[in-house]
Amino acid sequence: MDDRLERVIRQQLRKAGRQFEEAKRAYAEGRGDPEGRNPGPELYDLPTDDDGRARIVCRRHAEKRSVTVDAEGRPVCFESGHPDCEGCTEDVRDGYVETW
Repeated sequence: MDDRLERVIRQQLRKAGRQFEEAKRAYAEGRGDPEGRNPGPELYDLPTDDDGRARIVCRRHAEKRSVTVDAEGRPVCFESGHPDCEGCTEDVRDGYVETW
């Protein structure tokens, strides 16, 4: 490949990468998350402990837990296919999850 053509392609790829990162950063800031973290508890208005983890009552084990919650409303203890876990996730999204 011609050196000049290769240089132009590399420059365009770098430019596209910078534009992508800027768009990703702008999207995160628009969602109220300037550092690109998962907003989890804040997004679903859940009470949190000192470490920023959501304080929920686990349906499956009937116990109080402090857990991280991802942007889709799934607690870290979520197990796909389990009816209690699926119901808990739906409740988090709807704002009806039991908290402490």
